[in-house]
Amino acid sequence: MKSSKIFWLLGLVLVLGMFLAACGDDAAAPEEDVEETDVEEPVDEEEPAEEAPEEEATEFVPAEEVPELDEPQVLNLMEGAEIPSLDTSLSTDAVSFNILGNVNEGLYRLSPDNVPVPAVAAEPATISEDGLTYTFKLRDDAVWSDGTPVTAQDFVYSWQRSIDPATGSSYGPYMMSGVIANASEIAAGELEPSELGVTAIDDKTLEVQLERPTPYFESLMSFPLFFPLNQEFVEAQGDAFASNSDALLYNGPFTLENWDGTGLSWSLAKNENYWNADTVNLDEIKFDVVKETSTAINLYQSGEKDRTGLSGEFAMQYANDPNLITELEPTLFYLKFNQERNGEPTPLANENIRQAIAMGFNKQDLTDVILANGSLPADYLVPTDFAFNEEGEDFRDINGDVLGYDPEAALEAWEAGLEELGVEEITLELLGGDSELAKKMDEYLKAQLEENLPGLTIELRQVPFAVRLEADEAQDYDIQNAGWAPDYQDPMTFIDLFVTDGAHNKMSYSNPEFDALVEAAKTELALDPAARWEAMAEAERILLEDAGIAPIYQRGTMSLQKPYVHNLVSHPFGSDYSYQWAYIDGKE
Repeated sequence: MKSSKIFWLLGLVLVLGMFLAACGDDAAAPEEDVEETDVEEPVDEEEPAEEAPEEEATEFVPAEEVPELDEPQVLNLMEGAEIPSLDTSLSTDAVSFNILGNVNEGLYRLSPDNVPVPAVAAEPATISEDGLTYTFKLRDDAVWSDGTPVTAQDFVYSWQRSIDPATGSSYGPYMMSGVIANASEIAAGELEPSELGVTAIDDKTLEVQLERPTPYFESLMSFPLFFPLNQEFVEAQGDAFASNSDALLYNGPFTLENWDGTGLSWSLAKNENYWNADTVNLDEIKFDVVKETSTAINLYQSGEKDRTGLSGEFAMQYANDPNLITELEPTLFYLKFNQERNGEPTPLANENIRQAIAMGFNKQDLTDVILANGSLPADYLVPTDFAFNEEGEDFRDINGDVLGYDPEAALEAWEAGLEELGVEEITLELLGGDSELAKKMDEYLKAQLEENLPGLTIELRQVPFAVRLEADEAQDYDIQNAGWAPDYQDPMTFIDLFVTDGAHNKMSYSNPEFDALVEAAKTELALDPAARWEAMAEAERILLEDAGIAPIYQRGTMSLQKPYVHNLVSHPFGSDYSYQWAYIDGKE
């Protein structure tokens, strides 16, 4: 289980004095309905079906122990949504990150044990005594899929491109500001991108200057935003860059094929130019977008697909299947309350209205019946079994739960909010996904809220994943069913999403006290773990007491995987899966 991996990692974190990186959302097939690395969609869940066996961790077989493989090495998988973007500067979703993490790589990548290890970097970084200068030596055998070398300048160009306001990257300012020297000023248009604190000393030496000590910096190097880009290739492609599989270069274990930029299918092929190609066993991975759980299960049962997710009645039906895989992920789903739309305040600018909605739906029933895949009701932002202090205490145990289901308190807040607004009725739009599970969950939320809050009408807007990302960026919604998976193993990866005018706020939430606590945790408290922890805990409490968002659930997943599929590695953050070590054996 992913959570067991995190416990194992705790000791390593304390020894190394750094946190593990991770990113984004999850993507799989209806198996885990999709999530934007920030704007996610629901996942299937269920309360542990009677005596459903807990997943036993599959033993990983190192490359040298992989048996001789006589069968075709072709893996057949599903995704829950189309690929929105494969531009590393612009991607913000789980589906994209899952592909990018397998066709490209940065200075580091996550190992099968979810430890960040050197990838394009030939060895761990050299770090200055003040913690502000990192020097990376690149391996000589790292090349692009066209055979050209991966150089330090490829990283400089990529990072400068992502922080350049003209590029329009969400993750560039979010991940670099306050971390890499001059990033904040460049994002604000006050300095040129060339002044970012990253320098190619020579073709194989990259130097990075930080704004302040950042305990988890090295781990960020496995995040897709920090992958290299070949400047000559990108500029030659122009506006067509990353628009299809031929308009991309690859430096990872696989190359992308048969993707036209909008299609419902694509494939990955082994990259023979990859420096570590000897560890790659699969020749091909075929993907199809399947949004209906029932269809996905039929494809799995017929042998056309090798893995499928489960939800609702299907999770209960297959709870005792010997090929069941269960995981609790550090992924949190919540309702975003947009307080300003088209330049005008919405009813959600009223705190009582937000609190009423946040307390007005039964999360336990939603996870037990609608999702039914092991997800947990969430009265929190930072997931359980995710972040631990130096004493090994879970952040959740320290901070507790806030903003739980309470229909009486919800009704009281609702009536107060209506009175303050001088209205008797409110109509709000709920923006969600168009997958089968997403629709079921949003319909449940509509029924609960309209029943518990008289005078409320919820209009459902169920759209494809890419359309939902556009609506989020434009703040063109009232309420949004969204989610977030971490970018690194620290509470801050969730908490600073909601600072005033933050790149991922996109709902006009603002609280100066919250902002001050987040800034303190990043600056003067950065080297005081106990005080930093308390500042983040207090910031989370303020956000939830304000009902800036309404937590829904922490995602659990239940999947079926064919027994002949081996070493398909899942990650608790970053790309959801690594296929580099996977292989097929025992199918025939």
